[in-house]
Amino acid sequence: MASVINQAGDPDKAAAPDISADMSGYRPSPDEPFMSQRQLDYFRAKLLKWKDSILHEAQGTLSQLQTDSLREADLTDRASSETDWSIELRTRDRQRKLISKIDAALRRIEEGEYGYCEVTGEPISLARLEARPIATMTVEAQERHERQEKISRED
Repeated sequence: MASVINQAGDPDKAAAPDISADMSGYRPSPDEPFMSQRQLDYFRAKLLKWKDSILHEAQGTLSQLQTDSLREADLTDRASSETDWSIELRTRDRQRKLISKIDAALRRIEEGEYGYCEVTGEPISLARLEARPIATMTVEAQERHERQEKISRED
């Protein structure tokens, strides 16, 4: 039941797989035109590989659910197994939501909007996109958004 999750254990913030080997060692550089065709191809490949990885793991979970059954005789063991499966299914649900964010990023690539902040219209840094290719806001816009969210929750 291995999951693609970050070190904090949050599958929604799972790191996108490294695809540099697939792109002949290419890494987007600030020295080239922002969101050039090569950069778009790089991020498209990265997003597709990430999505494929999540789907592959989900298929493994589904297969395991179909073959394994909760036959533990001991109630404590059975409760433990049910808890493990509950956590795994919750992880899969969060990854399902992550897939929709990946699909949205792929749509933004096709529409020519990828890499630009949905709030300010400014370019999102390549380092941020490298770390979180589904990002829709610059770091500054995201921080403002989170501060506003926090203030709204406190009211």
